[in-house]
Amino acid sequence: MGIAGTDVAKEASDIILTDDNFSSIVKAVLWGRNVYDSIAKFLQFQLTVNVVAVIVAFIGACAVSSSPLKAVQMLWVNLIMDTLASLALATEMPTPDLLLRKPYGRTKPLISRTMMKNILGQAIYQLVVIFSLLFIGDKLLDIDNGTTITEPSTHMTMIFNTFVMMTLFNEINARKIHGQRNVFKGIFTNPIFYVIWILTAGLQIVIVQCGGLAFSTYPLRLEEWMWCLVFGVGALIWGQVVTTVPTRTLPKLLSWGRGHPEQYTDVVPLGEEGYDADAEKRRSAGQILWIRGLTRLQTQLRVIRAFKSTLEDMEEKRSVHSLHSLQSLRSSRSHPGTGRPLSDISYIDEDPLKTPSPLTDSQKSTGNQLLRFGTISGDDRRNVRWTNTETLPSSRGGSTLSPHRHISRSLLPELPKLVQETSI
Repeated sequence: MGIAGTDVAKEASDIILTDDNFSSIVKAVLWGRNVYDSIAKFLQFQLTVNVVAVIVAFIGACAVSSSPLKAVQMLWVNLIMDTLASLALATEMPTPDLLLRKPYGRTKPLISRTMMKNILGQAIYQLVVIFSLLFIGDKLLDIDNGTTITEPSTHMTMIFNTFVMMTLFNEINARKIHGQRNVFKGIFTNPIFYVIWILTAGLQIVIVQCGGLAFSTYPLRLEEWMWCLVFGVGALIWGQVVTTVPTRTLPKLLSWGRGHPEQYTDVVPLGEEGYDADAEKRRSAGQILWIRGLTRLQTQLRVIRAFKSTLEDMEEKRSVHSLHSLQSLRSSRSHPGTGRPLSDISYIDEDPLKTPSPLTDSQKSTGNQLLRFGTISGDDRRNVRWTNTETLPSSRGGSTLSPHRHISRSLLPELPKLVQETSI
């Protein structure tokens, strides 16, 4: 918890909820899956257009005198494919159906077998239609052959227009990447998608009818437009046929983008053989328990480090406080307060802020005689501090003592005995 949670819990945790609301986890999972699906949708659509455009441009240039798709027409196709399609497919809002699916695995390929099935299926349909129009379209549609002339013709314009129509209807198919049949479900919940789709179709009509030499197009009649629309709608029907093909019958080699995250880091070496995609399935129960125990141990170590850092911070603060207290005590000793009467003997167990009680004359003389003879032992000497106004020579090295001496109360009962032993 980011608000109510302690610092120790935050240090040991992997996820921190900044608003202390568990529904944030559901929203994060929902939007994360939606972003992943949006990327997959765009890849499915873009790869289909790329495969068809490259094959048509290459084979068309080799088979006929010029490419069926001109340079400016390819630019318009790229604009549809990259900019407009990315805005249309990447702006889908998340739906509750996303939470009904299983999560994606760490080693799951980016392009699944279902996506590859849709890509290859649509590419085959579009290539068959375009090459049929290129080689026998003039006979089927009763139009002039445009492969032998360089000027804009109805034949080449129909090839370009049919390709764009199939791309537009395939964009609707690309909205579903998990084998759903109803590709129109939720299409009106995303206004960006249908606005861009209608705008692209309208611009295509303007380019074909008014493009002229700039786009190498020739105006088409209504009958020819209907043929182009039929071929375009056929992409939707063919999509349902492709969906009927079971994905499990396809080889796993069709999936692309499979990998392990640790392959691209230097943390864990994978050995000479590399990563085995099915190794996780073959793990024994002992390995699974060992990994779980290691994960739990790492979590406990993080908790211990968090506690240790907290204790170190407390010790550091305590040391700083003690240092300030010691400095203030030294300054108070070097500058004693006025109003405290200086006496010959004071006691260290008394409150320094209170005025010490004066001693009798016998106690003063006994203390002075005891200190002159130097018979106080080392342990007792630690309880004596010099406070008289005289400067007495020390018994060690002849150094001068402090001008004041203090005697602990614990030595007062033994003073007469020590003086008697000294006099003897």
